[in-house]
Amino acid sequence: MAQQVQGVIAPGRNEPVRVETIVVPDPGPGEAVVKIQACGVCHTDLHYKQGGINDEFPFLLGHEAAGIVESVGAGVTDVAPGDFVILNWRAVCGQCRACLRGRPWYCFATHNAEQKMTLLDGTELSPALGIGAFAEKTLVAAGQCTKVDPAVAPEVAGLLGCGVMAGIGAAINTGNVGRGDSVAVIGCGGVGDAAVVGSRLAGAAKIIAVDIDDRKLAKATEMGATHTVNSRTTDPVEAIRELTGGFGADVVIEAVGRPETYQQAFYARDLAGTVVLVGVPTPEMKLELPLLDVFGRGGALKSSWYGDCLPSRDFPMLIDLHQQGRIDLGAFVTETIGLGDVEKAFARMHEGDVLRSVVVL
Repeated sequence: MAQQVQGVIAPGRNEPVRVETIVVPDPGPGEAVVKIQACGVCHTDLHYKQGGINDEFPFLLGHEAAGIVESVGAGVTDVAPGDFVILNWRAVCGQCRACLRGRPWYCFATHNAEQKMTLLDGTELSPALGIGAFAEKTLVAAGQCTKVDPAVAPEVAGLLGCGVMAGIGAAINTGNVGRGDSVAVIGCGGVGDAAVVGSRLAGAAKIIAVDIDDRKLAKATEMGATHTVNSRTTDPVEAIRELTGGFGADVVIEAVGRPETYQQAFYARDLAGTVVLVGVPTPEMKLELPLLDVFGRGGALKSSWYGDCLPSRDFPMLIDLHQQGRIDLGAFVTETIGLGDVEKAFARMHEGDVLRSVVVL
């Protein structure tokens, strides 16, 4: 029978979030109910609250999560009750043209739960990124559950559900950073710092962190950046070129999602270099570049959705690397909070005080 749990909803555009009673139905075919243990407060949740994704309020926020599968519906074989899982928002279908071409990380028909979670009065909720994990329990498509080693702390594992995977994947999967490459990362929040970690893991020789906040630059250095540039006081394009022999970086990862920082990334790369956009722009933003420069500089201009990850491949691998001490996922956790503290966490995010606040249940 359906269960009643506590969850955090965004009732309307820019309204404060609040904790409400959520009705979670039993899982139907291909679905699973997951007891959430931890969920990171991601900037995408703030976008939902602000109406920057769509206007399908009320939203059940939260998507960067880990927990225990409580029950599964008919036909589910990949996970079972008791499994420790990271939730993902790219549950690949296996049948679309991308999947059939052997590129499932580009899946064009990812799965979400068919049933809706609701408020007590029957109002249907829109779960953030099809997950809705600022809740004691949530209903997802079973394919959104990726089993990993249960020995890892939930507040660490859950970060792979979005921001950390997006940054690491932007470097390794999308940017194809290789041994000896030079990399510049513009924007050193959680995703940008994850791109620094991914670049270091891939063997980059030079990792240049760019931000307007010296606190963030210091953290990026802890994560593996070899050089830093404060773009509030220094032209980042000139600084990156100076640090790379006058040429520009092999790969520039833009983790802000603004036209002006994208333009910096475009001109801060070497000829035939790669720009990776992983920062999320808003719908009204426009980009203007001389088409001759796009042609003449060559290389690749890429966008990175979810770090072009394949959860079944990448999540267990990164958990293994964390347990081996080769990457420190715990370094991204600034604080742990309760469900009632999400609105304050958004404020701290806006002020640049945290890499990740993580709700622990």
